[in-house]
Amino acid sequence: MLSTKEIRRELHGAPVISDKVMQHIHEEKLLKIWVPKKYGGLGYRFEEGLNTLFGCAETDGSFGWMLTLCAGANYFSRNIKPEIALLLFTHSETCFGGSGMVGGTAEKIDNSHYLINGSWNFATGAPHLTHFTLNAKITENGKPLMDGHGNGIIRSFIISKEHAEVIPNWKSMGMKASGTYSFTIENVLVNEDYSFVYDTFFTNDILDTIPFRIFADLTLLVNYLGMASHFIEEAEYIRPEIHFKSFTESVEKHLEKVLQIAGEVENILGDHKDISEGYQNEIHQYGVELVQRLSHQILTIYTQLGIRATDINSEVYQVFCDYFTAAMHSNFRPSADDLDFSF
Repeated sequence: MLSTKEIRRELHGAPVISDKVMQHIHEEKLLKIWVPKKYGGLGYRFEEGLNTLFGCAETDGSFGWMLTLCAGANYFSRNIKPEIALLLFTHSETCFGGSGMVGGTAEKIDNSHYLINGSWNFATGAPHLTHFTLNAKITENGKPLMDGHGNGIIRSFIISKEHAEVIPNWKSMGMKASGTYSFTIENVLVNEDYSFVYDTFFTNDILDTIPFRIFADLTLLVNYLGMASHFIEEAEYIRPEIHFKSFTESVEKHLEKVLQIAGEVENILGDHKDISEGYQNEIHQYGVELVQRLSHQILTIYTQLGIRATDINSEVYQVFCDYFTAAMHSNFRPSADDLDFSF
C-alpha cells in the first residue's frame, strides 16, 4: 500500500500512471468501488464511494480523475448479464473505460452479433484498460435502425483491449498522467452478450436506481473539491503567512453537503420513491454554481502566490493545471449566453 506522499512523488510530472501506482490501485480494489460484492467488488454505498474519490483526487488530480472515470465505467458491471459480469470482474485487474460519445457504428450481422467500426475520443485511463466501452449507432445493411419514435438506436459495447488501437493524443496542460487518449475499432465482431443499455440492470440494488445525471454530477464534484484541497495545501507551502483557513473550511463544508445529498438520494430511493426532475435540476445547479465559485477562488489565490507558482515543475502548478483542465469538462459549464465578458 502506497502513502499519499508516495503516490504524489510517483505521479509528479509523470506522463502516465506508473506500474507501482497501478499495483496499489488493484490491491486496494479502487477500480471496483461500485462493483457489487458478488462480482468481487467493494460494493460501496454512494456516500462511501464519493468520499473515497474525494481522497483520491486530493492525492493527485490524474489519479482521482482516472479512478473516477474508470470506476464509473466498471459500474456497468450492473448493466451486463450476470454470467458475463462474473467472468470479467472476478479478475483482479479488470478495468473498463471509454467514451461517452457516439463515435461509430455497430452493423447487425445476425440476432446476436455486431460488427463494430469507428473512433472515439477522451477515453481516460486508456493505457491501463482491459476493456473499452463505447456507444455506437446500430445499423443493418448499412442503414441506421430506428426506434418507435424515429430516433436512431444506440447501444453500448464492451471491447477487449486487444481489438482497440489506442491513439496517444492527449496534449492538454493538465491531467497529463490520466491517459485520456482516443481509440479506434476496425471490423471487430462482438457478441450481443458484450453489449448493454444504460438503464437496464441485472442487479437489484439502490445504486442501480440513482439517476445517471446525479451520479455524474456528484462524482465530478468530489474531484473538483479534492483537487482544491490539494491546491490549498501546496499554496500554504509557498505563502504560509496568508490565512487560507476560510478556503479549507469551505471545501470541507461543500464536501459535507455533497455527501449529504448522496445520503438523501439513497434514502429517497430506499423508500421506493423517484428522484424528481426538480431535485435533479437543483443538484445540478448547485454543482454549476459551486464550480464557478471554486474556480474563481483558486484563480484568485494563484495570483497571490507569486512567480514561484509559475514554475512548471512545482507541485502547485501541476495541481492548478489539473484543476482547470478538469474544469473544462462540459458537465458544469454554463451557457456563454448567460455570461458578461465586459471589464
